[in-house]
This record gives sequence, C-alpha cells and structure tokens, in this order.
Amino acid sequence: MLTTSRYRLPRLDDRTRRIDAVLLHPVWGTLVFFATMFAFFQVIFTVAAPLQDYVQQFFDHLAGLVRDHVGIGWLASFLGDAMIGGVGGVLVFLPQIALLFILIALLEGVGYMARAAFLMDKIMSVAGLEGRAFVALLSSLACAIPGIMATRTLPSTRDRLATMMAAPLMTCSARLPVYILLTGLLVDSSDRVGPFGAQGVVMFALYLGGAVSAMATAWLFSRIGRGTGPLLPFYMEMPPYRWPSVRSMSLSVWDACKGFVRKVGVIILVTTAALWLLLNLPTRGDNDFRAAGIDPNDDAATSSYVIEHSAGAAVGKFIAPVFAPLGFDWRINIGILASLSARETFVATLGQVGAAENPDDPSNALSTMRVTSGERIGEPLFTPPVLAALMVFFLYALQCMSTIGVMRRESGTWKWPAIAFGYMFVLAWVMAFAAHTIVAAVT
Repeated sequence: MLTTSRYRLPRLDDRTRRIDAVLLHPVWGTLVFFATMFAFFQVIFTVAAPLQDYVQQFFDHLAGLVRDHVGIGWLASFLGDAMIGGVGGVLVFLPQIALLFILIALLEGVGYMARAAFLMDKIMSVAGLEGRAFVALLSSLACAIPGIMATRTLPSTRDRLATMMAAPLMTCSARLPVYILLTGLLVDSSDRVGPFGAQGVVMFALYLGGAVSAMATAWLFSRIGRGTGPLLPFYMEMPPYRWPSVRSMSLSVWDACKGFVRKVGVIILVTTAALWLLLNLPTRGDNDFRAAGIDPNDDAATSSYVIEHSAGAAVGKFIAPVFAPLGFDWRINIGILASLSARETFVATLGQVGAAENPDDPSNALSTMRVTSGERIGEPLFTPPVLAALMVFFLYALQCMSTIGVMRRESGTWKWPAIAFGYMFVLAWVMAFAAHTIVAAVT
C-alpha cells in the first residue's frame, strides 16, 4: 500500500539536524542547557530591575498622596499601608514575572523545550521517572497547580504520586517576589561573580536547588511506591526550529500576568486587609503613648509601638520558639503565617511592617530594621544568616493552600497532601537551620 501510494518518508530538515547534533548531545547539549538557564536569570535581574524601580516609585508616590490628603489617620493608614503598600509591594515584581514568562514562551516557541525534556529524560530516569514527568515539573516553574494537574498524563500511579510530591519543590513564580526581595537585601546590585551579576547567580542557585531537591524527592517517593505501576518508555515529537509567533507569546504572557494580578487583587488584597487589622488592633490613644514614654506627635514612634503591641505581634511572639533557632522574630513569623494563603503575601506583610517602621521610606526600612526583643535585641534583623535561612525555608516549605487543595483532588485523599505539607515543613526547618548555622560561621 505504501509503495502503491508512492509514500516517502519526510526528510529531516538539514538545519534542524545540525542544531540537534549539538543541543541533543549528552555533553554539549547539557552544557548548553545549564548555560541557557543561567543566562535566563541574569536577564531577569538586569533587564527588569529598572522597570521595577519605576513601579516602586509609582506606588510610593501614590501612598504618599493618600497619607497627605486623607485627614482620618486610621483610614489613611489602611489605604496607604494595607491597600496600596501591601498590594503595590507585590505588583512591583510584575516586570520580573512578565519577563520570566516571556523567556519561557520564547524557549517553548523556538522548539527548545522539547529538546530540554529529551535531555532531562536521562536525569529523570536516575530518579526512577520518565521524561514525561519533566514536563509536569517544568510546568511547576509557573505554578505547582498546573504541574500537579499535568501528572494526569503519566500512566503509572507510582510516577504520578512521585511527581506530585516533588512538583511543589520546583521554584514557582509565587516564590519569585520573595526571592527578589531577600536577594536584594542580601546582595548589593553592584556585586559581581566574575563577569556575572551576583544577584542573578543567587537566583540561579535557588532555582537549581529547587530542581535538585525535586529530583531527590521524586527518587525517594518512586522507591516507596515501587511496583505500583509500570515504567514505560518516553517518547516525544521534536518540533522543527522556528521563529515563535508574537501573538502566541503575547497571549501566553498576558494569561500568566493576568493570573498573577488576579491573585494580587483577590487573595493578597483580602489577606493584607486582615493583616492590617491584626497589626493595628487593639487601638491605642495618646494616654497609652505617653505612658510608654512616646510623643503622640511622633508618627513613626507611635506606629512602631502600635504594631509591636498588636494582636498580630502576639501571634508572632506565640510561635516564636518554633522559629527562634532560625533567627526569625515575630515580624518574620507573621509573614510566614500570612504566606500560607499565598507566598507573595510575605512581601506584602513586610511592606506593612516597613511602612510602620518608616512611613516616609518603607522600601528601605527593612534594611535598617532592628530586633526588638530577645537575645539579639538591638541587632539588625535581616542579617546574612537570617536572610539565607529565609530563602532556604521558602525554597522547601509548602506555603500554598491552593496547591494542597489541588493535590487532594488529584490524589483523591487527604493522606498525600498531609504527608507533603508535613515533610516539606520539617525539611524547610532543618535546611534553614543548616543554612543559618553555615552562613553565621563564615561571616
């Protein structure tokens, strides 16, 4: 029949064949992959940083206008610190989010992502998984939710569970605002590692750490579930190299940014409003300030007093013994609790705390913040060991209730979400403690 129909096999494009000879090579292709990922994060910092400054200046100006023109003190604080400061403190990272998805869409459109999946099949096999699991893990770079849902394509129950338990360790876009904030506090923008920006190197290390941890977790859970499903061969169509469609890239980036803004507009808006209430109740009067030796006309001192004696501070101090070995104080503890709704809320929480510490310059208040109680009283709050511990904690902790809900739906039981939350919290605490100890010893 093939002879009668004069069927001829399609000839592989010579240009595609020559490029694949390099990009699919087990050595050169792997080196190109890591070089591409390294350049990926260098671009995010160098290109998006100026845009981030403009967005920050806009929201700082807007919050200043609210404070100047709203005559009611508590309302001005609510609008300026909670609404504009909290939401604006997260939206300031929108340029990095947009650039992240532009680069992902570009690599996808060119046809490189399929090659990356092929290269990763060998590495995935070390973890007891197949190359299709890489697609699910790669989807988790945007958000763990689509990554967990993508495990439906895996025919093996063992692979599905192992990939599902590993997907939240991939560095999702929700971690990006937290990493950018902490990296900016830890590393100066002018610092270099050879010819490369130090901030980009730190970011690459965090993403690489998440990927390696996800692979190790997948290996562990694949061994636990050994024998529950077949290990099938990996196959994937290699698309020809082509120029990506501007329209398809634009739609992909628009959808991602729209989802990020929607999360800011709903989840983070509600959470920051609740946090403002926790950080400003019970209310304090002039007599309370005078009794504490504070001038009622000193806005910075009164704001600091109110937030330190608020209901939110009481909650943060209550759980302080859990995080004290990591160097966290009650302000960081409140941010960690708030981030259970969405990781980005950690940034909004610190934004509100910074606005209370220094209303005139909340963006720089964090770098000068001091410990107010305990053995480290008077010392800088965000020291290198504390910042390293925070980065590592967010690298491992499952701070996302939406992900837990989707994991329950995909697994059909609360057993696996409970195991995931428990093991990731313990892992986050232990690794954060190790990071704090190591950095403290070398600095």
